[in-house]
Amino acid sequence: MIALGSLSLTVPYSPFSCPAFCRGRIVRVPKGPLIRVVGTEVAIPCSVSDYDGPSEQNFDWEFSRDTDFMRIVSTWDSTFTSEEYQKRVGRGDIKLRRSSNDAVELVIRNIQPADQGRYKCSTPSTDATVQGNYDAEVQVKVISDGLSVSSSKARSSTSLRLSEGDSFKLRCSATTTSPEHTHLHVTWQVKSSSSWRDILSLTHEGKFQPGPGYEERYRSGHLRRAPGANDTYRLSVSQASSADSGAYRCLVSEWVRGADGSWQKIQEKSVEIATVSIQRTALDVVISTSNVSVTERDSLDLTCNITTDRSGIFQAEVMWYFSASPDDTLSGAQLLLSMDHDSVVSDSTLISLSHVDRNSYRLLVRDVDVEDSGYYFCEAAIWVPLHNGSWHKVVERTSAPVSVVVIALEPDYDVFLNASKTPKFSDDPTELNCRITNVQDTEANIRFTVSWYYRQRLPGDDVVPEELLASMDADWALLPGDRGRERIQNGEIILSKKSADTFSLRIQWTSESDRGDYFCVISAWSRHRNNSWVKSKDVASAPVSIFWATQDYTLTVEAVKLKPFFVAGHTFEMTCKVSSKNIKTPRYSVLITAEKPLTDQSSPNGTTRIISLNQDSVVRLEDWTDQTRVDGVVLEKVQENEFRYRMYQTQISDAGLYRCVVTAWSPGGGGMWREAVNGLSNPIQIDFQTSGPVFNVSVHSDSPTIYQGEVADLLCFVTMPLEPDDMSFDVSWFAVRSFALDREPILLASLDRRGIVTQGRRNGSSELSLERISPLEFRLRVHGCEDHDFGNHYCVVTPWVRSATGVWQREPDIRAKPIFLSVKMDVLNAFKYPLLIGISLATAIGLLSCLIGYCSSRWCCKKEVQETRRERRRLMSMEMD
Repeated sequence: MIALGSLSLTVPYSPFSCPAFCRGRIVRVPKGPLIRVVGTEVAIPCSVSDYDGPSEQNFDWEFSRDTDFMRIVSTWDSTFTSEEYQKRVGRGDIKLRRSSNDAVELVIRNIQPADQGRYKCSTPSTDATVQGNYDAEVQVKVISDGLSVSSSKARSSTSLRLSEGDSFKLRCSATTTSPEHTHLHVTWQVKSSSSWRDILSLTHEGKFQPGPGYEERYRSGHLRRAPGANDTYRLSVSQASSADSGAYRCLVSEWVRGADGSWQKIQEKSVEIATVSIQRTALDVVISTSNVSVTERDSLDLTCNITTDRSGIFQAEVMWYFSASPDDTLSGAQLLLSMDHDSVVSDSTLISLSHVDRNSYRLLVRDVDVEDSGYYFCEAAIWVPLHNGSWHKVVERTSAPVSVVVIALEPDYDVFLNASKTPKFSDDPTELNCRITNVQDTEANIRFTVSWYYRQRLPGDDVVPEELLASMDADWALLPGDRGRERIQNGEIILSKKSADTFSLRIQWTSESDRGDYFCVISAWSRHRNNSWVKSKDVASAPVSIFWATQDYTLTVEAVKLKPFFVAGHTFEMTCKVSSKNIKTPRYSVLITAEKPLTDQSSPNGTTRIISLNQDSVVRLEDWTDQTRVDGVVLEKVQENEFRYRMYQTQISDAGLYRCVVTAWSPGGGGMWREAVNGLSNPIQIDFQTSGPVFNVSVHSDSPTIYQGEVADLLCFVTMPLEPDDMSFDVSWFAVRSFALDREPILLASLDRRGIVTQGRRNGSSELSLERISPLEFRLRVHGCEDHDFGNHYCVVTPWVRSATGVWQREPDIRAKPIFLSVKMDVLNAFKYPLLIGISLATAIGLLSCLIGYCSSRWCCKKEVQETRRERRRLMSMEMD
């Protein structure tokens, strides 16, 4: 037997039937009895869950005093109401209020003792099967109204006018004669605008609960419940402010514990207690003096006057502030001195605060200095005593600022600048002395520093702003400027203090960019009370001009050929003589250059840098690339202004114009050399009197058009009228990957006269071979040609001729006319192997498929059919019966 609400169903026990029958419709109402007060509004909720059918469910309500139920109201049947309830339902005293699709509330206004009884909530079935309970009952008990709420015995409401900071108390009386065991919940509320705000509550569970915004005042004890009789509730408020103004009432609710153990509010009543008006305290704070000017080291005297309309017992608090700006918000202001409401003054050495009379407070600042200039404020506050002996601040005001200007005592002095060392040439030293003279009215608390400035001199009346070289702070720390920072860090500019009244600036190596006007600025610093230094005065000197006349540097270079006639294989020798003017102690660097004919491929621009010698006599090979003659060129210094160049075992390829490029250097700063001027000598020509043999080079190929993968043969022929016994050749093959010769040539391979082959870098898979097949024939083979091997191909031949003395002479390079190599694709060979492979794979797959089908039909899919044995008997003739 399983009981679900008021419906009992008997089902056979089975371990598999429980999940199907454990769920069903459930109708719920509150657990009774529900205790309500006569005359109040009652709302009885009813909900349904675990149902089938539409989401919105209907509800029927019935009432019974004894045994029979009377129909009250229904959500779906307008004729459901009994005649006894039709008038109350029609007036709206009884109605249904739907809270969701599966929940409603039965609302009864002004409930009476006759409404006490049992209320049943029913839901019509929308389920496919009958499961669960379809109705639920709750008992409602109506009790008499025994709650009484009142203000005071004298009158129902009072009006209080208080000053800011005062305290007040309000009283509320609440009793109940309910036959049930009920608790009272008392809440004090205030209405300042249009809504009531909770101040303090004594809950039905006996707990104190401050309202929103009153938590801090409750914790500090400024808001509390004062002691009183059992039925009297007192509210005590201290430190009243303007926000406490408004109407106050006492809100009392009666609570009862339900059958489920929860507390339920059954009724609520309120009564207005008083109207409280809080008047603001007027306070005016004024400094008796307006703008003040005080001389440095004198005293500053200010008086603050306060007036208020406050009567009774109160104390004033005064604070003096100093600020650099007239902002009365005192943001960033400095507190000088303060006197609290107990007349205790904060400690200070040079500042004092005294109470002249009841409303006047005097500030005295002794021995003022320039940093005391600014704005002074007086801030006052009124404090009143509380019931517990503590003090409360009711109002605070700040005066208008008073401007105080402290006139500094400036020292009197002059500044004189002179040059103790002036440059005559570039890189000479410069020294300037800045001296303080005629010093008057100075004290021991005065300190002098210097700042050095430079101004460029321009022709005419053009004005150029000065540039800071360096300066000093109050602690004599050096502060380099943008113009002199790097040179000061490198030690090229030295700043020093020679004596108490003399500062020095020294430029170790003066350059032409240093020419211009220089002046110094002497700054006087005064020490204040806090031992800080403040600049009080600046005095600038007259400018001093640093200038010297300059002349243009001149450099003359003459080249002389020592041997007017020589042949190939002999030594070439020439000298370079140098002369200069207006250069201080010069040194020279020499570079030998050669201008080759335009047919020389080693120097496309026609000029080759051969060998150089710098100003420190260090020799360096520049663009000399002949590895066989590394020691074949020599450059040496004969005298301070004379240099000699030798080239041993000259060759035909050395023909050209030779020059000396000379650079004059003068000593610079820090032991460095500075480039002064460059010079170029007259050309010396090397022209061999004997002419060599005439060579001709050509390129040939039997098959200039080939297919991919084949071998391309390219032949380079050399023709000459002499026998090749004393001849040798360097051969290089080049390719231009275009139909026209508009791209850079690519080196394929080279073969030198010793038979060493060198190949260029390649990206393809084809291979190259280069060989000499006869003394005058050279063959280049491209194995496995690809499409990127096409293009114009040519060879470059460098002849070498052995002279009668046995020296090999290099002749100019000879370039052959290019031949175009075309690479085509062999379509038949390209598709032959893919077709053979495809046919072979298709044949193999077909044979394999046939074999698999035969095996499957032969062994895997065979079935034995067993035939039913039949007896063969002949039918008997009818005549034999």
